[in-house]
Amino acid sequence: MSKRIVLDLTKCEGCEACTVRCGYFYRPDQADHGIQTLKERATFMIVCRRCEHPGCVASCPYDALERQADGVIKRYNLRCVSCKLCTQGCPFGTIYPEMVGFYVTPCDYCLGRIPDTEAPPCVTGCVRDAIGYREVSPLEPDMHIIDEHLAVIAPGWEKEKV
Repeated sequence: MSKRIVLDLTKCEGCEACTVRCGYFYRPDQADHGIQTLKERATFMIVCRRCEHPGCVASCPYDALERQADGVIKRYNLRCVSCKLCTQGCPFGTIYPEMVGFYVTPCDYCLGRIPDTEAPPCVTGCVRDAIGYREVSPLEPDMHIIDEHLAVIAPGWEKEKV
């Protein structure tokens, strides 16, 4: 198993403003920009209710949101103007206004820039211990493996089968 960035959304929840510094190569001086993209992705994958007819998608005047075949919402950052109408269109309140920023820089997981034995700067900079860097098991409670570099701890939501 390889190490992953582990984002604990339950610990992020009470934070007023993220103070994490990102080590992203092109924007090292900006706070939390890479983390915000991880939070957005995690929220759409785990917290989103995956509505059959999503109000967030319908409320976006710029077609920046799309419901994919698996039900997961995807935001196209180059179309999004951060009007935040999607946050009002979501009937469950799972799209947070701070999540849909106008200018976002993706997280590159610090791949190729730091040794695998070293934690990325976001991990050591989080005062709430909401970001970790370790090997994970899908058997851990509330653990969701998103991809080969990211895992998220959050209570999952599953749509009832009718």
